[in-house]
Amino acid sequence: MSNSAAASPTTANLADWIGRSETREDRIDPRQVIALAATLDWAAPPERELPPLWHWVYFTPAARQSELGVDGHPRRGAAGGILPPVELPNRMWAGGRLTFHQPLVVGEAVTRVSRLIRAERKSGKAGDLVFVTVHHAISGANGLAVEEEHDIVYRNPAPKGTPPGGEVAPAAAPGQFRQLCKPDSVLLFRYSALTFNGHRIHYDYPYVTQEEGYPGLVVHGPLTATLLLQGFLQANPGKRVTGFAFRAVGPIYDNQTFDVCGEITGPGQAKLWTDCAGRLTMKADVTFAE
Repeated sequence: MSNSAAASPTTANLADWIGRSETREDRIDPRQVIALAATLDWAAPPERELPPLWHWVYFTPAARQSELGVDGHPRRGAAGGILPPVELPNRMWAGGRLTFHQPLVVGEAVTRVSRLIRAERKSGKAGDLVFVTVHHAISGANGLAVEEEHDIVYRNPAPKGTPPGGEVAPAAAPGQFRQLCKPDSVLLFRYSALTFNGHRIHYDYPYVTQEEGYPGLVVHGPLTATLLLQGFLQANPGKRVTGFAFRAVGPIYDNQTFDVCGEITGPGQAKLWTDCAGRLTMKADVTFAE
């Protein structure tokens, strides 16, 4: 089911959207820090520095209810938005690349400047795909703190009964860490609430199964990435993450457990991945300082 404009965008008019930008203001509200720490099952919230990837609960969308599409997202191509009106119905967070210049500080005022830097159509095994990339620059009182390239993919629903995508997960080896994660509908609901994410694939079981063709509620890509990086930091305390690049390879559903895994591969470098019963669903590269 599509919530797009009537006309399908061509490659040419997709290109017309490149360069659109917006600036948003926010504050690293400690109430959000406390709520996210509880959602991620921390014993106590961080008091000063925001952990890497926790900025995703800020600069949340604030579209009016009447401006939402059938999927729960703001309608595509809405006035003032920077995302093009892609006609393909399924929209997913495909991955991203982040550089952490300095920590964001709890309580500080922050600014995010976002700019659409890529919008292109491709063909894959599942048919037509549209890839969109948005660059974000987040600054606090001490200047630039986080740079991010956020990849979004639009596609048609997979036919019902199609096996979930993914790759074969690496076998366990010495030096790796592995931690079990057990997502459920409550975790997905709480993360959706914290990010003010109305996308119905994360909490509306009839919609996600009947309209978008998934076998269960979809675990958020940013939530999976946050759990993955959290597992690395818990296994390697004292390391300061300077870069994180991740790519979603296949979906995880609320009725599946998965392991967050990784290993240090060299000075200041590590590879991470998620293992869902032998199916690799996300992989990432981390750079860090001691």
